Amino acid sequence: MELIQQLVNGISLGSIYALIALGYTMVYGIVRLINFAHGDVFMIGSFVGFYAVTMLGVGFFPALLLAMAACAVLGVVIERIAYKPLRNATRIAVLITAIGVSLLIEYVIIYLRGAQPEAYPSTLLSDRNLELFGVVISSQSLFILGTSLVLMVLLQFIVHRTKIGKAMRAVSHDAEAARLMGINVDNTISATFAIGSALAGAAGVIFGIYYTKIEPLMGILPGLKAFVAAVLGGIGIIPGAMVGGLLLGVIESLVSGLGYSLWRDGVAFVILILILIFRPAGLFGKNVREKV
Repeated sequence: MELIQQLVNGISLGSIYALIALGYTMVYGIVRLINFAHGDVFMIGSFVGFYAVTMLGVGFFPALLLAMAACAVLGVVIERIAYKPLRNATRIAVLITAIGVSLLIEYVIIYLRGAQPEAYPSTLLSDRNLELFGVVISSQSLFILGTSLVLMVLLQFIVHRTKIGKAMRAVSHDAEAARLMGINVDNTISATFAIGSALAGAAGVIFGIYYTKIEPLMGILPGLKAFVAAVLGGIGIIPGAMVGGLLLGVIESLVSGLGYSLWRDGVAFVILILILIFRPAGLFGKNVREKV
């Protein structure tokens, strides 16, 4: 029974990793860029949600939407100012820029509000324990999982059923051919950053509710773990990011449940090393032709 509880906890945690990992994988699928500032967009989303709840007095869903909107705008601003001028630059130049943007966001937030942590109100979502088949499951965990799954399904709809989704897939496959066919590649890349950043903002609010405490450097570790999840599933492949995030969350919870909680952060990087050695293309690998 405890195994089932750990699986539910792991899937809830993994859904947060999956939402962040989707931003990494979407951006990589289109511009072959690892956006290491993505974890800090997640942090901004968490703070936007927190201030929306505490200062504006709104509920969970309005706070979620505000965080997603703010992070979408931030993602586009980062892309236009930091990455667009480097579109044809070397990989190392773009990578250094991404790390620089990450540090800039973190320390601007520390300068503006200080480094002290904040705590999400515990009353934002009711946290009752539900007993199903002898297993006690937190209603909050189920709600978080449900919200994350709805966002993932919505992303799949956008990618496969909308005009911008078709443009994203075309640019991912061949940017030059897409440009010749009349697709505005720059706007498509900006839309990709906006959607990925919005999902990171949603993950920030969900993370704040799940763990309560938030602080300006909170994006570093979840951001790195989400990157591991994206690599695990196959970087540049959307279903891979979803599955990789869920798998990583379940593995972490099982490690904690077995009494090795000190290893729960390290296990993500052990997985990264093993994947890079034995299956560098990720679980979904090269067999999946669709990159976005």
